[in-house]
Amino acid sequence: MIDVMRLDGKKYWVNPHMIESMECTPDLTLTMLSGNKIIVRNSPEDIIKKIIEYRNKIGIERQEVL
Repeated sequence: MIDVMRLDGKKYWVNPHMIESMECTPDLTLTMLSGNKIIVRNSPEDIIKKIIEYRNKIGIERQEVL
């Protein structure tokens, strides 16, 4: 799970494998595979960095085919 910051300032955790897309509208909207949308304060770069760190932490980079 990665932490994100909701617009109200509360910390929220999401499964990064369930994020389908991100869109700046101007706030960052995460669209989940379920269709749910989560609006967060984080920048797209911050979310991408957290996803990469999470994947490295659980060892997924070693399972991917280049």
